[in-house]
Amino acid sequence: MSAYWIVRVDVSDEDTYKEYAKLATVAIQEHGGKFLVRGGKYQSMEGNSRPRNVVVEFPDMDLAIKCYGSEAYKRALQYSSRSSDRDMVIVEGVE
Repeated sequence: MSAYWIVRVDVSDEDTYKEYAKLATVAIQEHGGKFLVRGGKYQSMEGNSRPRNVVVEFPDMDLAIKCYGSEAYKRALQYSSRSSDRDMVIVEGVE
């Protein structure tokens, strides 16, 4: 069953965040992840929002979690932590 990263982001340093995005993309693709939403136009309807929203689909929950814990993604997170404030969850899809 597919699983999804749902990430909401405030970027404070665009140049540093671009490094995160470059490294994260490689880690995500290595774990079978596919971007469904990556920034773009949005409309907040309820609750708190952040200006950047990302949804990544993985083949299953195990790969989604494994990707987040991978050395490649940990390297990417070093750039994210210096350039953004984020909320992230990993959720399992429905059949």
